[in-house]
Amino acid sequence: MAADKLRQFEDQKYLNIESFRKDGRSVITPVWFAQSGGRFYVYSEAGAGKVKRIRNNPKVRVAPCDFRGKVTGEWVDASAKLETGDAEEQAERLLTQKYGWMKRIGDFFARLRKHRHAIISIGLE
Repeated sequence: MAADKLRQFEDQKYLNIESFRKDGRSVITPVWFAQSGGRFYVYSEAGAGKVKRIRNNPKVRVAPCDFRGKVTGEWVDASAKLETGDAEEQAERLLTQKYGWMKRIGDFFARLRKHRHAIISIGLE
């Protein structure tokens, strides 16, 4: 069953994360992602709303989407957490491998602006 859920994300460049505010309202955000070992890895600015929401509530839903966020598959329940250390470094490598020069340019400008980032790890339920 999990393999069927994962299959829809193959060869996709974007996924939507639906995270939840403290009052229960959902927020949907399209993001870049890399996949490894049945988990998805996403990077974001450390102060972004999705990072704050995931700290408060790890329950999320994900679905493949296009770059504008239009869903192209089925929503799947998942659990998210913030990664550090070796897992964070591995996720950075996976994302750079997948998105190449686009990610490198984004990283360059983030360093110029002294923006910190966070890695979000997502596992399907």
